[in-house]
Amino acid sequence: MIWKALLLIVLVVMALALWVYWQYKRMTKSFPRPEFRPAKQRPSPREWGTSECHISWLGHSTLLCSLGNVLFMTDPVFSPKVGVRLGPLIIGPRRYSEPGLALSDIPTPDVVLMSHAHLDHFDIPSLRKVLHSEAIVVTPKGTGRLVRRVHSGKICELSVGESVRLENGMTVESVPVRHWGNRFPWNRSYGYCGYLVEKDGARIFFAGDTAHVTHFADLRKHGTIDVACIPIGAYAPETFQGAHCTPEQAWDMFLQTGAKFLVPIHWGTFVLSQEPIDEPLHRLEQAAGSERRRIVIRQIGEEFAFASERS
Repeated sequence: MIWKALLLIVLVVMALALWVYWQYKRMTKSFPRPEFRPAKQRPSPREWGTSECHISWLGHSTLLCSLGNVLFMTDPVFSPKVGVRLGPLIIGPRRYSEPGLALSDIPTPDVVLMSHAHLDHFDIPSLRKVLHSEAIVVTPKGTGRLVRRVHSGKICELSVGESVRLENGMTVESVPVRHWGNRFPWNRSYGYCGYLVEKDGARIFFAGDTAHVTHFADLRKHGTIDVACIPIGAYAPETFQGAHCTPEQAWDMFLQTGAKFLVPIHWGTFVLSQEPIDEPLHRLEQAAGSERRRIVIRQIGEEFAFASERS
Protein backbone atom coordinates (compact mmCIF):
# COMPACT_ATOMS: atom_id res chain seq x y z
CA MET A 1 0.00 0.00 0.00
CA ILE A 2 2.86 2.36 0.76
CA TRP A 3 4.30 2.06 -2.73
CA LYS A 4 0.89 2.81 -4.22
CA ALA A 5 0.61 5.97 -2.13
CA LEU A 6 4.11 7.04 -3.17
CA LEU A 7 3.30 6.37 -6.81
CA LEU A 8 0.15 8.47 -6.51
CA ILE A 9 2.13 11.34 -4.98
CA VAL A 10 4.70 11.17 -7.78
CA LEU A 11 1.97 11.20 -10.43
CA VAL A 12 0.24 14.17 -8.80
CA VAL A 13 3.51 16.13 -8.64
CA MET A 14 4.28 15.31 -12.27
CA ALA A 15 0.80 16.37 -13.34
CA LEU A 16 1.15 19.63 -11.40
CA ALA A 17 4.54 20.30 -12.99
CA LEU A 18 3.15 19.71 -16.47
CA TRP A 19 0.17 21.98 -15.79
CA VAL A 20 2.37 24.80 -14.48
CA TYR A 21 4.74 24.40 -17.44
CA TRP A 22 1.84 24.46 -19.93
CA GLN A 23 0.37 27.56 -18.31
CA TYR A 24 3.74 29.34 -18.42
CA LYS A 25 4.34 28.45 -22.07
CA ARG A 26 0.84 29.55 -23.01
CA MET A 27 1.25 32.89 -21.22
CA THR A 28 4.65 33.64 -22.75
CA LYS A 29 4.14 32.43 -26.33
CA SER A 30 3.98 36.02 -27.63
CA PHE A 31 7.03 37.20 -25.66
CA PRO A 32 10.34 38.10 -27.38
CA ARG A 33 13.07 35.44 -27.65
CA PRO A 34 16.38 37.34 -27.45
CA GLU A 35 19.87 35.92 -27.83
CA PHE A 36 22.12 35.85 -24.76
CA ARG A 37 24.02 39.10 -24.17
CA PRO A 38 27.40 39.19 -22.39
CA ALA A 39 28.00 42.15 -20.10
CA LYS A 40 29.85 44.91 -21.97
CA GLN A 41 30.88 46.83 -18.87
CA ARG A 42 32.13 45.84 -15.42
CA PRO A 43 32.09 48.05 -12.34
CA SER A 44 35.07 48.14 -9.97
CA PRO A 45 33.52 48.20 -6.49
CA ARG A 46 36.74 47.12 -4.78
CA GLU A 47 38.24 50.41 -5.97
CA TRP A 48 35.40 52.60 -4.73
CA GLY A 49 36.59 55.08 -2.14
CA THR A 50 34.57 56.72 0.63
CA SER A 51 34.94 60.32 -0.56
CA GLU A 52 32.22 59.74 -3.18
CA CYS A 53 29.07 57.63 -3.35
CA HIS A 54 28.71 54.98 -6.05
CA ILE A 55 25.97 53.00 -7.74
CA SER A 56 26.11 50.23 -10.34
CA TRP A 57 23.33 48.32 -12.08
CA LEU A 58 24.11 44.59 -12.18
CA GLY A 59 20.90 43.60 -14.01
CA HIS A 60 17.13 43.54 -13.47
CA SER A 61 16.56 45.18 -10.05
CA THR A 62 19.96 44.32 -8.60
CA LEU A 63 21.99 47.40 -7.68
CA LEU A 64 25.28 47.64 -5.83
CA CYS A 65 25.66 50.95 -4.03
CA SER A 66 28.05 52.61 -1.62
CA LEU A 67 27.18 55.49 0.68
CA GLY A 68 30.37 56.45 2.45
CA ASN A 69 31.73 53.32 4.09
CA VAL A 70 28.51 51.30 3.75
CA LEU A 71 27.98 48.94 0.82
CA PHE A 72 24.44 47.80 0.08
CA MET A 73 22.70 45.70 -2.54
CA THR A 74 19.09 45.58 -3.72
CA ASP A 75 17.09 42.50 -4.77
CA PRO A 76 20.08 40.21 -5.47
CA VAL A 77 19.36 37.95 -8.46
CA PHE A 78 22.29 36.21 -10.14
CA SER A 79 20.71 32.87 -11.09
CA PRO A 80 20.58 31.92 -14.79
CA LYS A 81 16.88 31.15 -14.39
CA VAL A 82 14.18 32.15 -11.91
CA GLY A 83 10.73 30.77 -11.30
CA VAL A 84 8.79 27.97 -9.67
CA ARG A 85 11.02 25.10 -8.54
CA LEU A 86 9.61 21.60 -8.81
CA GLY A 87 12.51 19.38 -7.84
CA PRO A 88 15.28 19.90 -10.42
CA LEU A 89 12.86 21.71 -12.78
CA ILE A 90 12.58 25.51 -12.79
CA ILE A 91 9.58 26.91 -14.63
CA GLY A 92 10.18 30.56 -15.40
CA PRO A 93 12.21 33.02 -17.46
CA ARG A 94 15.85 32.44 -18.31
CA ARG A 95 18.30 35.29 -17.96
CA TYR A 96 19.34 36.66 -21.36
CA SER A 97 21.86 39.22 -20.06
CA GLU A 98 24.96 38.35 -18.10
CA PRO A 99 25.17 39.99 -14.64
CA GLY A 100 27.38 43.05 -14.45
CA LEU A 101 29.63 41.20 -12.00
CA ALA A 102 30.16 37.61 -11.00
CA LEU A 103 29.36 36.91 -7.37
CA SER A 104 33.02 36.15 -6.72
CA ASP A 105 33.95 39.70 -7.79
CA ILE A 106 31.49 41.46 -5.49
CA PRO A 107 32.64 42.71 -2.09
CA THR A 108 30.44 41.43 0.72
CA PRO A 109 27.55 43.90 1.17
CA ASP A 110 26.87 45.32 4.62
CA VAL A 111 23.14 45.71 3.93
CA VAL A 112 20.74 43.95 1.55
CA LEU A 113 17.37 45.51 0.68
CA MET A 114 14.51 43.29 -0.50
CA SER A 115 11.56 45.01 -2.19
CA HIS A 116 9.13 42.07 -2.33
CA ALA A 117 8.92 38.29 -2.57
CA HIS A 118 8.36 37.81 -6.31
CA LEU A 119 10.64 35.15 -7.75
CA ASP A 120 12.49 37.56 -10.06
CA HIS A 121 13.41 39.76 -7.09
CA PHE A 122 13.65 37.41 -4.10
CA ASP A 123 15.94 34.65 -5.33
CA ILE A 124 16.84 32.27 -2.51
CA PRO A 125 19.93 30.73 -4.23
CA SER A 126 21.37 34.21 -4.84
CA LEU A 127 20.66 35.33 -1.29
CA ARG A 128 22.40 32.25 0.04
CA LYS A 129 25.56 33.26 -1.83
CA VAL A 130 25.41 37.01 -1.17
CA LEU A 131 24.65 37.08 2.55
CA HIS A 132 27.15 36.66 5.35
CA SER A 133 26.50 36.42 9.07
CA GLU A 134 27.12 40.13 9.75
CA ALA A 135 24.92 41.43 6.92
CA ILE A 136 21.72 43.29 7.75
CA VAL A 137 18.68 42.45 5.62
CA VAL A 138 15.85 44.98 5.36
CA THR A 139 12.72 43.36 3.98
CA PRO A 140 8.95 44.05 3.80
CA LYS A 141 6.62 43.02 6.58
CA GLY A 142 5.85 39.30 6.49
CA THR A 143 8.84 38.26 4.36
CA GLY A 144 11.42 37.86 7.11
CA ARG A 145 10.72 34.15 7.39
CA LEU A 146 11.82 33.71 3.77
CA VAL A 147 15.13 35.41 4.53
CA ARG A 148 15.54 33.28 7.65
CA ARG A 149 15.87 30.20 5.44
CA VAL A 150 19.34 31.34 4.43
CA HIS A 151 20.36 34.00 6.96
CA SER A 152 21.00 33.76 10.69
CA GLY A 153 21.97 37.42 11.07
CA LYS A 154 19.95 40.57 11.64
CA ILE A 155 16.69 40.99 9.74
CA CYS A 156 14.61 44.18 9.86
CA GLU A 157 11.01 43.84 8.68
CA LEU A 158 9.42 47.16 7.78
CA SER A 159 5.80 48.02 7.23
CA VAL A 160 5.10 50.76 4.70
CA GLY A 161 6.03 54.12 6.21
CA GLU A 162 8.33 52.67 8.86
CA SER A 163 12.02 53.49 9.02
CA VAL A 164 15.07 52.11 10.78
CA ARG A 165 18.43 53.64 11.59
CA LEU A 166 21.07 50.94 11.36
CA GLU A 167 24.19 50.65 13.49
CA ASN A 168 26.32 51.78 10.55
CA GLY A 169 24.53 55.14 10.42
CA MET A 170 22.37 54.34 7.39
CA THR A 171 18.66 55.18 7.58
CA VAL A 172 16.20 53.11 5.54
CA GLU A 173 12.55 54.11 5.11
CA SER A 174 9.91 51.89 3.53
CA VAL A 175 8.05 53.75 0.77
CA PRO A 176 4.59 52.74 -0.53
CA VAL A 177 4.43 51.53 -4.13
CA ARG A 178 1.67 50.11 -6.34
CA HIS A 179 2.36 46.43 -6.84
CA TRP A 180 1.61 43.14 -5.05
CA GLY A 181 3.62 40.83 -2.85
CA ASN A 182 2.33 37.26 -3.14
CA ARG A 183 5.07 34.76 -3.96
CA PHE A 184 2.53 32.05 -4.73
CA PRO A 185 -1.29 32.22 -5.08
CA TRP A 186 -1.84 31.08 -1.50
CA ASN A 187 0.38 33.79 0.06
CA ARG A 188 -1.58 36.62 1.63
CA SER A 189 0.77 38.24 4.13
CA TYR A 190 3.85 39.28 2.14
CA GLY A 191 4.46 43.02 1.98
CA TYR A 192 6.03 45.06 -0.82
CA CYS A 193 7.64 48.49 -0.93
CA GLY A 194 10.39 50.74 -2.18
CA TYR A 195 13.09 52.28 0.01
CA LEU A 196 14.62 55.68 0.63
CA VAL A 197 18.18 55.17 1.84
CA GLU A 198 20.17 57.98 3.48
CA LYS A 199 23.61 58.31 5.01
CA ASP A 200 25.61 61.45 5.72
CA GLY A 201 23.43 63.59 3.50
CA ALA A 202 23.47 61.25 0.48
CA ARG A 203 20.14 59.74 -0.60
CA ILE A 204 19.19 56.96 -2.99
CA PHE A 205 15.59 56.03 -3.73
CA PHE A 206 14.97 52.44 -4.83
CA ALA A 207 11.40 52.00 -6.09
CA GLY A 208 11.55 48.21 -6.35
CA ASP A 209 8.64 47.30 -8.61
CA THR A 210 5.68 49.60 -9.11
CA ALA A 211 2.91 50.80 -11.36
CA HIS A 212 2.38 54.53 -11.80
CA VAL A 213 1.77 56.48 -8.59
CA THR A 214 1.45 60.19 -7.83
CA HIS A 215 2.76 60.33 -4.25
CA PHE A 216 6.53 60.17 -4.80
CA ALA A 217 6.65 63.96 -4.44
CA ASP A 218 6.21 63.28 -0.70
CA LEU A 219 9.82 62.08 -0.66
CA ARG A 220 11.05 65.65 -1.15
CA LYS A 221 10.41 66.40 2.53
CA HIS A 222 13.53 64.37 3.38
CA GLY A 223 15.79 66.62 1.31
CA THR A 224 17.30 66.31 -2.14
CA ILE A 225 17.52 62.77 -3.50
CA ASP A 226 20.72 62.16 -5.42
CA VAL A 227 19.66 59.12 -7.46
CA ALA A 228 16.24 57.55 -8.04
CA CYS A 229 16.15 53.95 -9.29
CA ILE A 230 12.82 53.30 -10.98
CA PRO A 231 11.55 50.32 -13.04
CA ILE A 232 10.79 50.81 -16.73
CA GLY A 233 9.93 47.32 -18.07
CA ALA A 234 7.19 44.65 -18.06
CA TYR A 235 4.33 46.95 -19.13
CA ALA A 236 2.91 45.12 -22.18
CA PRO A 237 0.16 44.13 -22.64
CA GLU A 238 -1.69 47.06 -21.09
CA THR A 239 -3.22 44.81 -18.43
CA PHE A 240 0.28 44.52 -16.88
CA GLN A 241 0.20 48.24 -16.09
CA GLY A 242 -1.82 47.61 -12.96
CA ALA A 243 1.47 46.49 -11.41
CA HIS A 244 4.18 47.90 -13.72
CA CYS A 245 4.73 51.41 -15.02
CA THR A 246 5.52 52.43 -18.58
CA PRO A 247 8.79 54.27 -19.32
CA GLU A 248 6.87 57.54 -19.64
CA GLN A 249 5.28 56.98 -16.25
CA ALA A 250 8.69 56.13 -14.81
CA TRP A 251 10.00 59.49 -16.01
CA ASP A 252 7.02 61.24 -14.44
CA MET A 253 7.67 59.51 -11.10
CA PHE A 254 11.35 60.45 -11.32
CA LEU A 255 10.34 64.10 -11.74
CA GLN A 256 7.99 63.75 -8.78
CA THR A 257 10.87 62.71 -6.52
CA GLY A 258 12.93 65.77 -7.40
CA ALA A 259 15.99 63.53 -7.69
CA LYS A 260 19.07 64.74 -9.54
CA PHE A 261 19.69 61.56 -11.53
CA LEU A 262 17.79 58.49 -12.72
CA VAL A 263 18.88 54.85 -12.95
CA PRO A 264 16.28 52.80 -14.87
CA ILE A 265 15.91 49.22 -13.61
CA HIS A 266 13.69 46.16 -14.14
CA TRP A 267 14.45 45.77 -17.83
CA GLY A 268 17.05 44.19 -20.11
CA THR A 269 17.55 41.00 -18.10
CA PHE A 270 14.52 38.67 -18.09
CA VAL A 271 11.69 38.56 -20.62
CA LEU A 272 8.62 39.16 -18.47
CA SER A 273 6.25 40.76 -20.98
CA GLN A 274 5.52 41.45 -24.64
CA GLU A 275 7.36 44.70 -25.37
CA PRO A 276 10.57 44.49 -27.47
CA ILE A 277 13.53 44.11 -25.14
CA ASP A 278 15.21 47.43 -26.00
CA GLU A 279 12.02 49.46 -26.22
CA PRO A 280 11.86 50.54 -22.53
CA LEU A 281 15.09 52.56 -22.68
CA HIS A 282 14.23 54.11 -26.06
CA ARG A 283 10.85 55.25 -24.78
CA LEU A 284 12.39 56.56 -21.56
CA GLU A 285 14.90 58.66 -23.50
CA GLN A 286 12.12 60.05 -25.68
CA ALA A 287 10.13 60.97 -22.57
CA ALA A 288 13.18 62.65 -21.05
CA GLY A 289 13.85 64.71 -24.18
CA SER A 290 16.45 67.41 -23.55
CA GLU A 291 16.93 66.15 -19.98
CA ARG A 292 18.06 62.66 -20.98
CA ARG A 293 21.54 63.39 -19.61
CA ARG A 294 20.00 62.84 -16.18
CA ILE A 295 19.68 59.14 -17.06
CA VAL A 296 23.11 58.14 -15.80
CA ILE A 297 23.14 54.36 -16.34
CA ARG A 298 21.95 52.71 -19.55
CA GLN A 299 23.80 49.39 -19.62
CA ILE A 300 24.26 46.51 -17.22
CA GLY A 301 27.62 46.91 -15.49
CA GLU A 302 27.79 50.70 -15.74
CA GLU A 303 28.65 52.62 -12.60
CA PHE A 304 28.04 56.21 -11.52
CA ALA A 305 29.73 58.25 -8.81
CA PHE A 306 28.32 61.31 -7.09
CA ALA A 307 29.12 63.54 -4.14
CA SER A 308 26.80 63.83 -1.15
CA GLU A 309 25.56 67.13 0.27
CA ARG A 310 28.18 66.91 3.02
CA SER A 311 31.11 66.26 0.66
